[in-house]
Amino acid sequence: MEPGGCEAGPAVKAVAAVLPAGGSGERLGGATPKQFCTVQGRPLVSYTVRAMERVSWISDIIVVVSPENIETMKSIIEKYGHKKVTVAEGGITRHRSIFNGLKLFSENEFSNHLLQKPEVVIIHDAVRPFVEEDILLKVVMAAKEHGAAGAIRPLVSTVIASAADGCLDHSLERAKYRASEMPQAFLFDIIYQAYQQCTDYDLDYGTECLHLALKYCKTNAKLVEGTADLWKVTYKRDLYAAESIIKDSLSQQICIITDVKEAVVQVGFLLHECLRSQIKVEAVSVSLSKGNSHLQNIFSGQCYNFVCINDKKYATEEIQQLVNMLEESNIPLLHPVVLISAHLNSLENTSFSIDLEELTRMKKFAREVKRKNILVYGLLVQCKDSFPLQETVNSAAALTMALIKDRNPELIGQLLVA
Repeated sequence: MEPGGCEAGPAVKAVAAVLPAGGSGERLGGATPKQFCTVQGRPLVSYTVRAMERVSWISDIIVVVSPENIETMKSIIEKYGHKKVTVAEGGITRHRSIFNGLKLFSENEFSNHLLQKPEVVIIHDAVRPFVEEDILLKVVMAAKEHGAAGAIRPLVSTVIASAADGCLDHSLERAKYRASEMPQAFLFDIIYQAYQQCTDYDLDYGTECLHLALKYCKTNAKLVEGTADLWKVTYKRDLYAAESIIKDSLSQQICIITDVKEAVVQVGFLLHECLRSQIKVEAVSVSLSKGNSHLQNIFSGQCYNFVCINDKKYATEEIQQLVNMLEESNIPLLHPVVLISAHLNSLENTSFSIDLEELTRMKKFAREVKRKNILVYGLLVQCKDSFPLQETVNSAAALTMALIKDRNPELIGQLLVA
């Protein structure tokens, strides 16, 4: 379900990644360390691990956490089905944690069985979840050639120095300087030797890995221009920004499913026309079956939003079938999936074609599948002569976009009327 990256990996024997995740999150202002804060139903560190995991040429991922969070991290790995991941015990500082992660490749006392020593190792903060394969490839290739490499970004603010009296001493010319970001990459032997030579002062007060390679191994790092999405979650407002970015990325595509009945297909077509200016729409007219290859291809793509249009009085059974197919595609393990059950109200002899029993059934069903990370909403589409169809579908489209952009778990099982 994740977007693909480069088809071929770098010309490097082996690449591994070390993700320091031992911070206490003091600047976040909460009791939970930021790497374990939940964003859209999933811990932040899980997004970062997945960003590395989906890169086929990264062989091992080491997540370094504080001793009290080891079991928490292991449970995250199990719950979200992460692969290639080993948990290491962190130290009291960032550099000590990274060093512990590197030791898993070289020192038996830190691992029951040594992992394959990589030629190049990537070091990346566990709270930078939006790293893409392209920048990972660039720093790895630069590290292979130069021994070390790191992503940089232009400074946003001017850096100034204060004098002893608290007044301005001098300022730096912003154009000459860059902000050091992550990811960084190193020939393993260089960064490991650098850490072995570090003083306690370096390990306790240093923050810049590139500087250690320069100081102890005389390796001048190649600086690689990074992208704007390399920012780090530091403060509480950054969690809101991360959630907004994730929601936006999940709202890029929707699948409209109908059966072959004329009225249902017509509404599906009109809904498609209304939505396509805002979102990529995959429209299918099918009976829900495991053998439907087109639907299976959509499941294996980047689609986390589905509208299932029907004119049946009892639609829960059909929605259950779609949920079963979604589960088999492992979508719920990655992100919350929005499933909207759109019911056509076309009966002229009644003002409401879904009875209380069906509403109760849908609400109970929605609560059950929420635990599987699937958000089910109901949508009633009025198709009577007294309701202009195009106007009703426009309203249905607006409600659909609101549901998939907000992804509010408190509204599950509710029936909205277009």
